[in-house]
Amino acid sequence: MLSLHSVTSDRWFAQVEPHVDQLLIDHAHCEKKAAGAAMNLLFAYVEDHELTREMSEIVREELEHFHLVLDLCERRGIRFKKIRPSNYGQQLHELIDKQEPRRAVDRMLVAGLIEARSCERFGILRDRLAARDPELAEFYSSLFESEARHHSTYVRLAKHFAPEEIVKERLAELAAAEASIIAVGDDVPRMHS
Repeated sequence: MLSLHSVTSDRWFAQVEPHVDQLLIDHAHCEKKAAGAAMNLLFAYVEDHELTREMSEIVREELEHFHLVLDLCERRGIRFKKIRPSNYGQQLHELIDKQEPRRAVDRMLVAGLIEARSCERFGILRDRLAARDPELAEFYSSLFESEARHHSTYVRLAKHFAPEEIVKERLAELAAAEASIIAVGDDVPRMHS
Protein backbone atom coordinates (compact mmCIF):
# COMPACT_ATOMS: atom_id res chain seq x y z
CA MET A 1 0.00 0.00 0.00
CA LEU A 2 1.25 3.47 -0.86
CA SER A 3 1.78 5.80 2.09
CA LEU A 4 0.44 8.92 0.39
CA HIS A 5 -1.85 11.28 2.31
CA SER A 6 -3.49 12.74 -0.80
CA VAL A 7 -4.49 11.80 -4.30
CA THR A 8 -3.36 13.71 -7.34
CA SER A 9 -5.82 16.39 -8.38
CA ASP A 10 -7.23 16.72 -11.89
CA ARG A 11 -5.13 19.89 -12.17
CA TRP A 12 -1.98 17.80 -12.66
CA PHE A 13 -3.26 15.75 -15.58
CA ALA A 14 -4.70 18.85 -17.24
CA GLN A 15 -1.28 20.47 -16.86
CA VAL A 16 0.76 17.59 -18.29
CA GLU A 17 -1.56 16.14 -20.95
CA PRO A 18 -0.78 18.79 -23.60
CA HIS A 19 2.95 18.53 -22.83
CA VAL A 20 3.75 14.82 -23.02
CA ASP A 21 7.13 15.64 -24.58
CA GLN A 22 8.19 17.66 -21.51
CA LEU A 23 6.72 15.03 -19.19
CA LEU A 24 8.80 12.30 -20.84
CA ILE A 25 11.97 14.36 -20.66
CA ASP A 26 11.29 15.06 -16.99
CA HIS A 27 10.51 11.39 -16.41
CA ALA A 28 13.91 10.42 -17.82
CA HIS A 29 15.56 12.89 -15.46
CA CYS A 30 13.54 11.47 -12.54
CA GLU A 31 14.74 7.93 -13.30
CA LYS A 32 18.33 9.16 -13.46
CA LYS A 33 17.95 10.99 -10.14
CA ALA A 34 16.32 7.94 -8.54
CA ALA A 35 19.31 5.82 -9.56
CA GLY A 36 21.66 8.44 -8.12
CA ALA A 37 19.73 8.61 -4.85
CA ALA A 38 19.87 4.84 -4.44
CA MET A 39 23.59 4.85 -5.21
CA ASN A 40 24.16 7.57 -2.60
CA LEU A 41 22.30 5.48 -0.01
CA LEU A 42 24.38 2.45 -0.93
CA PHE A 43 27.58 4.43 -0.30
CA ALA A 44 26.28 6.11 2.85
CA TYR A 45 25.15 2.90 4.57
CA VAL A 46 27.55 0.36 3.08
CA GLU A 47 27.79 -1.59 6.36
CA ASP A 48 24.13 -2.66 6.01
CA HIS A 49 24.36 -5.74 3.80
CA GLU A 50 20.63 -5.99 2.99
CA LEU A 51 20.43 -2.28 2.20
CA THR A 52 23.42 -2.40 -0.18
CA ARG A 53 21.93 -5.34 -2.06
CA GLU A 54 18.50 -3.68 -2.29
CA MET A 55 19.99 -0.34 -3.36
CA SER A 56 22.16 -1.94 -6.04
CA GLU A 57 19.05 -3.62 -7.43
CA ILE A 58 17.12 -0.33 -7.39
CA VAL A 59 20.03 1.45 -9.12
CA ARG A 60 19.97 -1.21 -11.84
CA GLU A 61 16.19 -0.97 -12.29
CA GLU A 62 16.14 2.84 -12.30
CA LEU A 63 18.87 2.98 -14.94
CA GLU A 64 16.96 0.40 -16.99
CA HIS A 65 13.87 2.62 -16.72
CA PHE A 66 15.99 5.63 -17.72
CA HIS A 67 16.99 3.80 -20.89
CA LEU A 68 13.38 2.77 -21.57
CA VAL A 69 12.24 6.40 -21.33
CA LEU A 70 15.11 7.52 -23.58
CA ASP A 71 14.14 4.86 -26.13
CA LEU A 72 10.52 6.00 -26.03
CA CYS A 73 11.59 9.63 -26.51
CA GLU A 74 13.76 8.63 -29.45
CA ARG A 75 10.90 6.73 -31.12
CA ARG A 76 8.73 9.82 -30.72
CA GLY A 77 11.36 12.26 -31.98
CA ILE A 78 11.73 13.92 -28.57
CA ARG A 79 15.26 15.14 -27.88
CA PHE A 80 16.50 14.51 -24.34
CA LYS A 81 17.85 17.71 -22.82
CA LYS A 82 18.17 19.62 -19.59
CA ILE A 83 14.96 21.12 -18.31
CA ARG A 84 14.10 22.91 -15.12
CA PRO A 85 12.87 20.37 -12.59
CA SER A 86 9.85 20.93 -10.40
CA ASN A 87 10.48 22.11 -6.84
CA TYR A 88 9.00 18.91 -5.39
CA GLY A 89 12.19 16.92 -4.78
CA GLN A 90 14.10 19.87 -3.34
CA GLN A 91 11.25 20.71 -0.98
CA LEU A 92 11.06 17.11 0.23
CA HIS A 93 14.82 16.87 0.73
CA GLU A 94 14.75 20.03 2.87
CA LEU A 95 12.67 18.03 5.39
CA ILE A 96 15.42 15.47 5.97
CA ASP A 97 16.91 15.56 9.46
CA LYS A 98 20.62 16.38 9.58
CA GLN A 99 21.50 13.98 12.43
CA GLU A 100 21.95 10.22 12.16
CA PRO A 101 20.14 7.89 12.56
CA ARG A 102 17.13 10.16 11.94
CA ARG A 103 18.78 11.27 8.71
CA ALA A 104 18.88 7.67 7.44
CA VAL A 105 15.22 7.16 8.31
CA ASP A 106 14.22 10.38 6.55
CA ARG A 107 16.33 9.66 3.47
CA MET A 108 14.66 6.27 3.09
CA LEU A 109 11.16 7.63 3.67
CA VAL A 110 11.55 10.61 1.33
CA ALA A 111 12.81 8.27 -1.40
CA GLY A 112 9.86 5.99 -0.68
CA LEU A 113 7.35 8.83 -0.91
CA ILE A 114 8.76 9.96 -4.24
CA GLU A 115 8.41 6.41 -5.53
CA ALA A 116 4.85 6.25 -4.19
CA ARG A 117 3.84 9.49 -5.92
CA SER A 118 5.44 8.32 -9.15
CA CYS A 119 3.54 5.04 -8.89
CA GLU A 120 0.26 6.85 -8.35
CA ARG A 121 0.87 9.14 -11.31
CA PHE A 122 1.93 6.27 -13.56
CA GLY A 123 -1.46 4.74 -12.76
CA ILE A 124 -3.22 7.96 -13.73
CA LEU A 125 -1.30 8.13 -17.01
CA ARG A 126 -2.02 4.44 -17.70
CA ASP A 127 -5.75 4.93 -17.16
CA ARG A 128 -6.30 8.31 -18.75
CA LEU A 129 -4.13 7.78 -21.83
CA ALA A 130 -5.41 4.29 -22.67
CA ALA A 131 -7.74 5.44 -25.46
CA ARG A 132 -5.70 8.37 -26.80
CA ASP A 133 -2.17 6.97 -26.58
CA PRO A 134 -2.17 3.20 -25.97
CA GLU A 135 1.63 2.91 -26.32
CA LEU A 136 2.24 5.47 -23.58
CA ALA A 137 -0.50 3.99 -21.38
CA GLU A 138 1.09 0.54 -21.69
CA PHE A 139 4.51 1.99 -20.97
CA TYR A 140 3.34 3.52 -17.69
CA SER A 141 1.47 0.35 -16.82
CA SER A 142 4.72 -1.60 -17.21
CA LEU A 143 6.51 0.64 -14.68
CA PHE A 144 3.72 0.83 -12.10
CA GLU A 145 4.59 -2.29 -10.11
CA SER A 146 8.30 -1.55 -9.75
CA GLU A 147 7.57 1.91 -8.33
CA ALA A 148 5.25 0.38 -5.73
CA ARG A 149 7.89 -2.21 -4.86
CA HIS A 150 10.58 0.46 -4.51
CA HIS A 151 8.30 2.40 -2.18
CA SER A 152 7.81 -0.58 0.12
CA THR A 153 11.54 -1.41 0.02
CA TYR A 154 12.49 2.07 1.21
CA VAL A 155 9.91 2.03 4.01
CA ARG A 156 11.08 -1.42 5.12
CA LEU A 157 14.74 -0.36 5.10
CA ALA A 158 13.98 2.72 7.19
CA LYS A 159 13.22 0.24 9.99
CA HIS A 160 16.91 -0.75 9.99
CA PHE A 161 17.61 2.64 11.60
CA ALA A 162 14.70 3.12 14.01
CA PRO A 163 11.93 1.08 15.61
CA GLU A 164 8.83 0.46 13.51
CA GLU A 165 6.63 2.81 15.56
CA ILE A 166 9.04 5.72 15.10
CA VAL A 167 9.29 5.00 11.37
CA LYS A 168 5.48 4.92 11.07
CA GLU A 169 5.16 8.25 12.90
CA ARG A 170 7.83 9.89 10.79
CA LEU A 171 6.35 8.49 7.59
CA ALA A 172 3.00 10.02 8.53
CA GLU A 173 4.66 13.41 9.16
CA LEU A 174 6.59 13.33 5.89
CA ALA A 175 3.57 12.08 3.93
CA ALA A 176 1.50 14.98 5.27
CA ALA A 177 4.23 17.42 4.21
CA GLU A 178 4.46 15.72 0.80
CA ALA A 179 0.70 16.12 0.36
CA SER A 180 1.01 19.85 1.09
CA ILE A 181 3.85 20.22 -1.41
CA ILE A 182 1.98 18.36 -4.14
CA ALA A 183 -1.22 20.35 -3.45
CA VAL A 184 0.58 23.61 -4.25
CA GLY A 185 2.07 22.07 -7.37
CA ASP A 186 4.38 23.81 -9.76
CA ASP A 187 4.07 26.00 -12.82
CA VAL A 188 5.83 23.55 -15.15
CA PRO A 189 4.38 20.28 -16.51
CA ARG A 190 6.47 17.70 -14.68
CA MET A 191 6.00 14.25 -13.21
CA HIS A 192 5.87 15.82 -9.75
CA SER A 193 4.37 19.23 -10.53
